[in-house]
Amino acid sequence: MSDFPAGRSPRNRRDTQPNYGDRVPPHNLDAERGLIASIIIDGETLQRCLSEKITPDFFFDPKHQDIYAAAVKLSQANTGIDEITLTEQLRRDSRLDSAGGAAYVNELTGQVASSAHAPHWMVIVREKHFLRCLISTSVSTVEKAHAHTEGIDRLLEDVEQSFFRISESRIAETSQQIDKPIEEAMEMVARMIAENGRVQGVPTGFRELDTLTYGFQSGQMIVVAARPGMGKTSIALNFIEAAMFPPPNSGREPAHVVMFSLEMPARELAMRLLCSRARVNLQKMRSSRPDAQTQLDLVQASNEYRGKPLIVDDNGGQTILEIRAKCRRIARRRKLDMVVIDYIQLINGLDSSIAREQQIAEVSRSIKAMAKEFQIPIIALAQLNRKSEDEARQPKMSDLRESGSIEQDADIVMLISRPNVSQSKAAEAEAEQMGQDGCYARQLIVAKNRNGPTNDLDLLWNPGLTRFETPAKSHSNE
Repeated sequence: MSDFPAGRSPRNRRDTQPNYGDRVPPHNLDAERGLIASIIIDGETLQRCLSEKITPDFFFDPKHQDIYAAAVKLSQANTGIDEITLTEQLRRDSRLDSAGGAAYVNELTGQVASSAHAPHWMVIVREKHFLRCLISTSVSTVEKAHAHTEGIDRLLEDVEQSFFRISESRIAETSQQIDKPIEEAMEMVARMIAENGRVQGVPTGFRELDTLTYGFQSGQMIVVAARPGMGKTSIALNFIEAAMFPPPNSGREPAHVVMFSLEMPARELAMRLLCSRARVNLQKMRSSRPDAQTQLDLVQASNEYRGKPLIVDDNGGQTILEIRAKCRRIARRRKLDMVVIDYIQLINGLDSSIAREQQIAEVSRSIKAMAKEFQIPIIALAQLNRKSEDEARQPKMSDLRESGSIEQDADIVMLISRPNVSQSKAAEAEAEQMGQDGCYARQLIVAKNRNGPTNDLDLLWNPGLTRFETPAKSHSNE
């Protein structure tokens, strides 16, 4: 943090100043210089800043405020940003002198070799800005409390709104409507799993599972756990598809779903959704040009998904508080019926100094609290440890990686596993005879069901289509 002589704080150059009290507010001029220099060196840095909703007042030094504002104007005019164009824009705005002159602009880029550290500097600038906002709001709150004349309820409401606005602006808007990833992918994924019979909650797309659970119910935390490569994300996307496309004549509207993908980008998820719905083999399509019918199927699937109430947030490294805040924001703007999180162990803990098991336990409790707060089902994917593989047995809830509290908080726990060798070979042979080649036998072990029975469900996983389906034998027995 940089210090300034008394009466020389850069903020004194502005006519209107936030109230920080008697102390110099938090700031880091080196990070500000580095970020401004990165914007001049690499135009993509400015786009990242704009996507994080960084405005000129995020900078403490008024010189940097002026330079950043000029860079934004150049970007809006589709003009390249360099020392010359930036100096000229500052001159047009009559801000060149207050920005330190052309010499200062040139000096900035002379101190930074590349924009490689720009994301780190951006985090620092954001953090210092919000600390200043907190200090200013706190000081203002103390002054209002001393001088309040309109009653305590009005004062509390104003204070709450002030701090809420800070919290709202701190959370980056990384959610996006599914339409854009669908367009970018244009390789469709998902065919509606027909279900007969009405369920009380959000339909799962699997009749036997609906019979056990009556659909995913409001307030439930549903955990789907497996070892890597067993199809956790695939079955989550199948659940989303079933919610998006309720059975004909069921009287149901498409569920409003939000998916937080902490590992896979939205474009790849969209591609899987498209191929699944169109029943197009993604693996084959990557190795050979799709024929005309395949392309038509993908276009039809993409048209079916357009406008559906599905939002994908693929920002990695989020905390559970960020996820919760985003859900609140979405719920204020529109309906919210279900949330999917892929996956629990990728959520950052709030306190890195405590053991990871405790961090995950806190995440698990928060997910359950979210389900109750929003009165929706939340599907949380999770990793299993290696113990079941090492011991050559079916997985158990105690195999959940890094925390035993997940099984305690969850209302439903489902484990994806391979059946024994003979069952697996028989199921895969039958699938091949039925024209479902490329499938692998899986068992969906409903290990916990707080409000109903448990059971092991036989499924077939087709990784090419990114789909789980009920084996033909199960259909014939219905």
